[in-house]
Amino acid sequence: MGSEMTASTDDSAGSEPSGTDPSGIDPISGLEAELTDFWRRGRVRTRLRARAIDPRLDPSCYPLITVLARHNSMPMSDLVTAVGMEKSTVTRQIDAIVRLGLAERHPDPRDARARVVTLTDHGRERIDAVLASAVTDWRARLAQWDPDDIRTLTHLLHRLTEATNDPEAREGSR
Repeated sequence: MGSEMTASTDDSAGSEPSGTDPSGIDPISGLEAELTDFWRRGRVRTRLRARAIDPRLDPSCYPLITVLARHNSMPMSDLVTAVGMEKSTVTRQIDAIVRLGLAERHPDPRDARARVVTLTDHGRERIDAVLASAVTDWRARLAQWDPDDIRTLTHLLHRLTEATNDPEAREGSR
């Protein structure tokens, strides 16, 4: 699977945005261009990874299933907050992954009105295989990078995520 993703995602390590000179552009404009391209390529990777989990899995469900993979089991309300989507959208996505046998709902032991979503053994097996392949793919792509550069990138991406968290958007998804 890793070779499929490598061939299909059209990533060029270290390339500059088309037609731009990195020293002559506004840093925020450069960031926007790079993020736009990165997100486009990310959508391609998301589509490929969703298909690798199950050919019928809608790629829009991939972020939800990766959140579940990190936590294994979560109340629906926590999932809504974690993925930053409307409750009705998350409910539809949960319905889809339950139909595929990748997850199941259970009553929340802390609140009889609420439900907890848990990956099935099959779901855990599929997502673990896809995530392991993704890590292998990233290791190959970044093999020539200094590990400190990767740590710095990870730290900066975390900072960017924190800086761009929109409290109003999070409130609107509840």
